[in-house]
Amino acid sequence: MTVTVPAASTDKNMDAACASVASEIARTDGKASLLLAFNGAVLAGLASVADKDLPAATKVTGALAVLALGIAAMLLLLVVRPRLRADDQASFPHWAQLDEDEIRSCMEGDTRATRIRVLSTLAVRKYRHLRRAVDLTLAALALLTLAAAFLAR
Repeated sequence: MTVTVPAASTDKNMDAACASVASEIARTDGKASLLLAFNGAVLAGLASVADKDLPAATKVTGALAVLALGIAAMLLLLVVRPRLRADDQASFPHWAQLDEDEIRSCMEGDTRATRIRVLSTLAVRKYRHLRRAVDLTLAALALLTLAAAFLAR
């Protein structure tokens, strides 16, 4: 059985979906910035012990931790990197290529569904990068714990 939603409800739902997806994108950027700062602080701390004479096992696990943190930082930078594709026809990069009359013409149609699709795709990509970066950061912290255990021997 198909349920028909009244036009006013559809408009309200489309507006809510646009706002919700835009909010999710803002959340990923905030989380990524916080994690970048954390990873940067850990990397800076590790750099301060790089010239120390450490046991081989500690150096190897520490190097693996640095590698994991570096890859995590790269993923986090991809999260905050601006996406400026103009081919989706429902975002400011596309509108920036148009003159005023073409912009007015674009605004005659309802582009919310396209905008929701484009922004949702972007949000999912950002969350995937964020998830992988968190996993790598956790792996790096586990490696650093192991390196510290080797050092305590």
